[in-house]
Amino acid sequence: MQFFLDTANLDEIRRAVDCGLIDGVTTNPSLFARESGDWRERAAAICQAVAGPVSLEAVSLQATDIVQEAMDLIRLGPNVVVKIPVTEQGLRAIRELSARDVQTNATLVFSPMQALLAAKAGAAFVSPFVGRLDAVCQEGMDLVRQILAIFDNYSLPAQVIVASIRHPLHVLHAALAGAHAATVPFSVLFGLIEHPLTASGLERFLKDWDTALAKSKAGKGR
Repeated sequence: MQFFLDTANLDEIRRAVDCGLIDGVTTNPSLFARESGDWRERAAAICQAVAGPVSLEAVSLQATDIVQEAMDLIRLGPNVVVKIPVTEQGLRAIRELSARDVQTNATLVFSPMQALLAAKAGAAFVSPFVGRLDAVCQEGMDLVRQILAIFDNYSLPAQVIVASIRHPLHVLHAALAGAHAATVPFSVLFGLIEHPLTASGLERFLKDWDTALAKSKAGKGR
């Protein structure tokens, strides 16, 4: 499973890249709003910081405007994937961009039919939002499993990026379901590394090693 970092923060991205933990980045307008400076410069820097896909979201509402915006976005880097919400106009834009060999990420997916239509339109990725479904008492991971089954039934090439991840269990369930990718916040990504038994085990090993060294020194002094 691929890991994408869901952020527009360059420090977070560079740290994750240095650790070899991520395959790409996803962004959205809300994430850019949290950062300072010109968003275009930041987006271009993100594209340089990672080798894999970088999702940048189009904010236009009409298909022709979305396509124009997408053509502008892909100039920011060779690895740009254009995020487009699944609406009628969004699907029209996805189809047109697919014909132009522009990769798209169908976002704000909340039903298996939305995902199927996006894949048929030519989306390279679809992003079901599991956390937002959980928040309204629906099982977000059920949606992921349904989408994966439909894509497998018809050998659709679109990849499923599990999005709106809130905690490590979402990542575990995404992996068990066979999702192609999970896009995770920085805190969740690095939280996957940690376990209290690892920390306590390391602490015990270091104490025991100090004891072993002390005994070695004592033995040499005799």
